[in-house]
Amino acid sequence: KAFLHHTVHLSCYFPNSQKIDLKNLILFWQKDTNKVVHEVYYGQVKHENLSPEYINRTKLDTGKWTLQLLNAGVEDEGRYECIIMQKKPERPKEIIHQSECSLHIIANYSQPEIAELHSGELKPNGYLNLSCSSSGGYPEPKEMTWLISHENITHSSTAHMDVSQDAVTKLYNVTSKLNIPVPTKSRTNISCLLHLKEQLGSLVSVPLGI
Repeated sequence: KAFLHHTVHLSCYFPNSQKIDLKNLILFWQKDTNKVVHEVYYGQVKHENLSPEYINRTKLDTGKWTLQLLNAGVEDEGRYECIIMQKKPERPKEIIHQSECSLHIIANYSQPEIAELHSGELKPNGYLNLSCSSSGGYPEPKEMTWLISHENITHSSTAHMDVSQDAVTKLYNVTSKLNIPVPTKSRTNISCLLHLKEQLGSLVSVPLGI
């Protein structure tokens, strides 16, 4: 997992117990089996076969056999494979190491914000019409729930969530609506909670007091 626009470290998990010199190796990373991300050919970095989106975005740490991928974007998500081949005397080169890892991008959602959609004063027999919105996050969230608390009792209700994805940034914006009778008995606090995927926890709005 890596945060949007940060540097990702993709490990090759190569122990190199024989201490083979990089000059005797062909080393390359590929993404989704068809895009070359980085290539080192007998000690020299090669650019001819690179997929255009990875030009000038990678750096190899030979001490740790780790590839740095700069300025990670949503489109960089996927499966990466590291392949190492060795030149052997009198024999064709052979693959001596292969490993893979999956990259997931995370972008932080804004704190959910409640807006009142009704106009004018609230009447005792009227309805409370609210929306809750959060924006600029990734991946798509799991769900949104509303918490309605009064006299130390909290009710939660899962609401329909409208999800839109920005065509350029691929980030998500979410909105949920709540329509309930105006609370009349006691002071009521209403919050909304955005549940994120991939064990990323949840975000809560500032409560609205009615």
